[in-house]
Amino acid sequence: MADTDAVRGAGLPDRLPGIQTPSEPVPPAAQPERVVTLVDHLTELRNRIIRAVAAIIAGTVVGFFVADAIKRVLVAPLPASALPLQVLAPGDAFSIQVRIAVVVGIILAMPVLLYQLWAFVAPGLTATERKALRPWIPLALFFFVLGVSIAYVILPFAIGFLLAFTNDTIVAHLAATPYFDFVTTMFLAFGLVMEFPIVLYGLSRVGIATSARLSAARRYVILIIAVFAAVVTPGGDIVSPLVLGGTMYLLFELTLFVIKRTGK
Repeated sequence: MADTDAVRGAGLPDRLPGIQTPSEPVPPAAQPERVVTLVDHLTELRNRIIRAVAAIIAGTVVGFFVADAIKRVLVAPLPASALPLQVLAPGDAFSIQVRIAVVVGIILAMPVLLYQLWAFVAPGLTATERKALRPWIPLALFFFVLGVSIAYVILPFAIGFLLAFTNDTIVAHLAATPYFDFVTTMFLAFGLVMEFPIVLYGLSRVGIATSARLSAARRYVILIIAVFAAVVTPGGDIVSPLVLGGTMYLLFELTLFVIKRTGK
């Protein structure tokens, strides 16, 4: 101790430059930020698509084995006079089986599809945006199931409306392929269209769409919804587009309310 005091008294510094004393923590070396290239993005996108397709294939396998039971459910709204459905080509029955299986596969794989989409988009968002959007991912699955459920509920009314124009001259001997194309397209259309509130909310969080802009464009939104609902619903009946358009508009107003509450 006496020697140390003598050194300090001589005017020398307490420590030599560049030498850390044991009591001082050494700052960690700064890690260079990794730059994500376009190739990295494309590789990530490819991997996500592969996983999504694998999930759809797995769901399709399940759907192939339950397709017969689903057929019985889908033909239930038809009147007895329109049954049984007929196939017009040797491969029609198999193509119907595959189509139903694929639609079931997409529905079963929807949780995986939504997760893969979120996992690809999330790294490009800020922490605040990720926190705001994360609860809406389970809601996206709920909206999809809601759309499929609405399609199933209105299916008897749509079929009844369309077959009301048959008579003794135009008899309802339905072909199986067009009927199942009509039903499966309706189910997928309703399910996917119900995702548009998630899109609106996501656009609001990144500053592209605001409540003021959406409110000012309400008339155009109503027109777009009406045209879209008429185009996307198969069959040409009046019930399906009215229900789909009404549901979309209701969801638009609810989403607009939520966006306003968030201050966007």
